[in-house]
Amino acid sequence: MSCVETQNLIQGYSDGELDLINNLRMEEHLKDCPSCERDYENLRTLRSSINRSDLYFNAPADLRRRVHARVHKSVKDEPKRSVLRWRWLAAAASFALIAIIIFVLVLIQSGSSRDDLLAQEIVSSHVRSLMASHLTDVQSTDQHTVKPWFDGKLDYSPQATDLTAHGFPLVGGRLDYIGNRPVAALIYQRRQHIINLFIWPSTDDHEGRNRMSMRQGYNLIHWNRAGMTYWAVSDLNINELQEFAQALQNP
Repeated sequence: MSCVETQNLIQGYSDGELDLINNLRMEEHLKDCPSCERDYENLRTLRSSINRSDLYFNAPADLRRRVHARVHKSVKDEPKRSVLRWRWLAAAASFALIAIIIFVLVLIQSGSSRDDLLAQEIVSSHVRSLMASHLTDVQSTDQHTVKPWFDGKLDYSPQATDLTAHGFPLVGGRLDYIGNRPVAALIYQRRQHIINLFIWPSTDDHEGRNRMSMRQGYNLIHWNRAGMTYWAVSDLNINELQEFAQALQNP
């Protein structure tokens, strides 16, 4: 503890108002600092002098009467102050409600922002897979070949569904990295259009309707189902991409 800090706390130490930690720190400092110890002794001497009975000031009787009258008036005015307090409480409750509404709106906006960032990441991964000739790590139309390939590479097992009967044959799968974690990417095809389907465990138990969006000319659909999050992205028209999503959810 420095001398400057000691000077800030010495009054409280003298009055016994410090917490245990600061009280111990003061004691240690006063042992090692003669200057601060002298200031403390001077303060104690001053307090002792003030406490002498011949220095006490006895209030006149008139002053005591005025103080009593003021206290009595305060008691009588208490109902009025109670009304004012209730008005202030009502105003505070209104402000609290507004704060809660703003907080909820911020959370909603935050959720939307996360979806926007994910959508951008997914479009970027989709484009990279087409440009870098790295569409698949395992190339097969057999779901029983693609699904086991992910074993040991992820901490979950993605469902590889064969949708050939619906016009969306399985092409293969690969590992990708979305939302700061490794994810499964399943590749489907519709004529000359490639569909990347990204799958990872969901942090949201809510299974709502399909949510659609568009980024840089690519259509996206995402949904939650059975504890997993699904994002499908393609340059395929939105109607056929919806058909793909429905086929995947109801094979």
